[in-house]
Amino acid sequence: MAFSIVAGCLLVSGLQPRIVSGLAVPLTSDRPVPPPPAAPPPAAPTPTSRLERPDDCAPLVGGLDVRAQVAQLVVVGVSGDNPAATVSLVRDHQVGGIFVGGNATALLKDRSLAAVQAVARVPVAVSVDEEGGRVQRIDDLDGELPSARTMAATKSPDEVRALAAERGRQLRARGVTVDFAPDTDVTGAPDDDVIGDRSFSPDPARVKTYAKAFAEGLRDAGVQPVLKHFPGHGHGSGDSHKGTVVTPPLDKLRAVDLVPYRGLADYGPVAVMVGHLDVPGLTSGLPASLSPAAYQLLRGEFAFTGPIVTDDLGAMKAITAQYSLPEAVLKALQAGADEALWSSGGRVDEVLDRLVKAVQAGELPKTRVQESVARVVRGKGLC
Repeated sequence: MAFSIVAGCLLVSGLQPRIVSGLAVPLTSDRPVPPPPAAPPPAAPTPTSRLERPDDCAPLVGGLDVRAQVAQLVVVGVSGDNPAATVSLVRDHQVGGIFVGGNATALLKDRSLAAVQAVARVPVAVSVDEEGGRVQRIDDLDGELPSARTMAATKSPDEVRALAAERGRQLRARGVTVDFAPDTDVTGAPDDDVIGDRSFSPDPARVKTYAKAFAEGLRDAGVQPVLKHFPGHGHGSGDSHKGTVVTPPLDKLRAVDLVPYRGLADYGPVAVMVGHLDVPGLTSGLPASLSPAAYQLLRGEFAFTGPIVTDDLGAMKAITAQYSLPEAVLKALQAGADEALWSSGGRVDEVLDRLVKAVQAGELPKTRVQESVARVVRGKGLC
């Protein structure tokens, strides 16, 4: 167990074990020192989109008490300009994940995230939403990344994979382990629309081709990709940051917006983000992020067994206009989410208190919690 956790910590914190070649050879020797043998290529990562060994996480999950288990199911927004506050958050609450939004970059420099990992009893997943174009976090540090639409218009899939791999290496070197990208929405709307140029194309097959290339590049660099926004925001009626978004009916989504999600195994190990989308014929007026039917669609028809995260529950009026944060988090987990995200940060005790109470009262079944914790820690490479 100790080895698993230490190995996982190296994986999710972006720290690589350092091996200095030739230390056993006297440096004062006049004889030429032959070069060390080439290292074997790294083994392919175990797919996180398939729970091939559903019980192998049980010892780690079972070693956590109820509060520690539900803490693994939250992803809390943190300020990029206050590394000390992030260290305190993780030390005090042992949350499963943090999300670094905005343009401040102090947390992404000077090994600040290594200090965060040092206080985590279970390594913390560090996420950003580095799509390119309008949505990127390290452009001030490592240069700009083109928008998805520009990438698809000017580059081959192989070139996009290479570009994403380079970006992934930059993220990983800074301690980031999860990227809420690529955007798999399908739209030809103007660039500045809510999705707009965040989409690779109005052609769903082309979206899948380029999203797959981007996801592969991130994974080449050791960063977990997250496809979004299931079941499809590209033809929605508005912006979930501002209010309710209604999509076309489910049968129309199946013909276009859901096409990039068919054959999810083609992407390799990924997570999926569920949006705050009201889908006629599916969600019965609820946002998909809180709708059991939406998660059943993803798990059933689309045969996805990897981790599912919600879109932002704390800063989007599609949610906040109807639910308090603790209730929204609880409803999302009850519906089938594995991880509940709120970018606004704070209120962690309040949320965890509500989740613990729900487990104790049977509102949130213990088996449901443990199943999600297993997916989360597996996604971190801990089992």
